[in-house]
Amino acid sequence: MVESLVPASIPVYSPASVDAAVDVVGSISRVIERHRYLSGPELDRFEAAFAEYCGVGYCIGVANGTDALEIALRALNVVPGDRVAVVANAGFYGSTAVRAIGAVPVYVDIDPATLQMSPAALSEVLRLRPTAVIATHLYGLLSDIEAIVAVATEGGVPVIEDCAQAHGARRDGKRAGSFATIGCFSFYPTKNLGAVGDAGGIVTNDPALAARIRRLRQYGWAAKYHVKTAGGRNSRLDEIQAAVLGDRLPHLDAWNAERRSIAARYVAGLAGLPLTCPPSLTEDYVAHLFVIQVEDRDRFREHMAARGVSTDVHYPVPDHHQLAYGPEQHPPLAATERACERVVTLPLFPGLADADIDTVIEAVASALVPARA
Repeated sequence: MVESLVPASIPVYSPASVDAAVDVVGSISRVIERHRYLSGPELDRFEAAFAEYCGVGYCIGVANGTDALEIALRALNVVPGDRVAVVANAGFYGSTAVRAIGAVPVYVDIDPATLQMSPAALSEVLRLRPTAVIATHLYGLLSDIEAIVAVATEGGVPVIEDCAQAHGARRDGKRAGSFATIGCFSFYPTKNLGAVGDAGGIVTNDPALAARIRRLRQYGWAAKYHVKTAGGRNSRLDEIQAAVLGDRLPHLDAWNAERRSIAARYVAGLAGLPLTCPPSLTEDYVAHLFVIQVEDRDRFREHMAARGVSTDVHYPVPDHHQLAYGPEQHPPLAATERACERVVTLPLFPGLADADIDTVIEAVASALVPARA
């Protein structure tokens, strides 16, 4: 099976390549020398800088991206039994947050061209009266967020942007996280802006929501040992992660530009082959993952591994087919299921060598040219 393939020489992602661009040891040492590991100046610095970068009023650091989604839902008063509209092709992360509250995910089909939430499908799901919508910007491409927000707003439903794969993506001067009521980020090490461990953040322009989120991330405290808000938890972004993120943030736009440049080389080099490439190479795509769609994915991946190229699948099992939960009613999800059968991820990260890019293109072509005949 593909899962047992031996590791190939060109990885899908290289943390060493990204780490080489910044002084990670210096970031960590600064925290250790200060002996302040939580809720200190590095967190304050990063929260202020990231809020400004995203073009919003507030950023609240939390422990990870899934916590960010769960806390955002709680901040919007989602409670057990409520429905939350979410896509089913994004790795179950949104569904995990919904389930953690005891709410119920209601799955929205995707646009087959972009693999993002379909506003038309969302309009149908809103008839089920969800309490919130999670709109994921998948693979680094902004969803049709303006239309999603418009449809949801007409139905009186707030929207959470899941920006875990879209740090810095921009459209018409606005960045991911600034379009909806709340934006949630993961800073997992492989993200476009990554920490050296788990880390997450929540952004918003609403001061009341920001205050509520700050309470929810630390036990529901209004003041130390004074619990004001129900549903609080321990979810803090520590000083080491904040220091690394703050030092890496100034590099993000350049890294994203390099990612898009590599994506453009792939699109040009793969032209004419029987596959589907990402639909955009402009600023609304930060190329977190370069995901193509092919037929006979397992055979394709076996061929790529034999040519020394790693691949991955983001994501093979749609949320409504995960075995942890029993069968439930949901709208037809034909585009979602079709995509999950065909998507495959090629290597892409800042620092990927030109020769390796050429090798990937040649390997894909050699895998697919026979299929074209």
